[in-house]
Amino acid sequence: MTAAHVTLCFLLRDGEEGEHVLLGTKKTGFGRGKVVGVGGHVELGETASQAACREVMEEINVVVQAKDLIPAGTVDFVFPARPEWNMATTVFLTRRWEGEPSESEEIAPAWFPVAQLPVERMWADAEHWLPAMIAGQRIAVRVALAADNENVADVHTIDWVAPGS
Repeated sequence: MTAAHVTLCFLLRDGEEGEHVLLGTKKTGFGRGKVVGVGGHVELGETASQAACREVMEEINVVVQAKDLIPAGTVDFVFPARPEWNMATTVFLTRRWEGEPSESEEIAPAWFPVAQLPVERMWADAEHWLPAMIAGQRIAVRVALAADNENVADVHTIDWVAPGS
């Protein structure tokens, strides 16, 4: 089965306690109730960067320009017990956007200190790659989930170079 092509975009800003990242509580659909990054499926005819910009607008009501996206890496999610959930994810970071993040039907956004990510409320894989990407590592990650589709069975990471770099 082919993995769905998805994208994630993490907004970053400096805060009083250091760097902060915008995450959101998922209100509907896959991952409901979890704290997640902003993103979603890449539509037919879209690039990953175009999808990231569209998803940010749809989910948190801010405008991100493709030129302001920082390619951070890829994460391939493998669900052996539910292969139809497999995802090939392109991850972006950005420090520039227009507007103030606000709640949508899908996401309730909130800022979190990077040093204190709410990992207990996130997918179990996030702590294995998100802090590294925010810190500047450019990596390609393969996450195999356990049979319960929640816990991590295996994580494999290699260095990643953005296409066209």
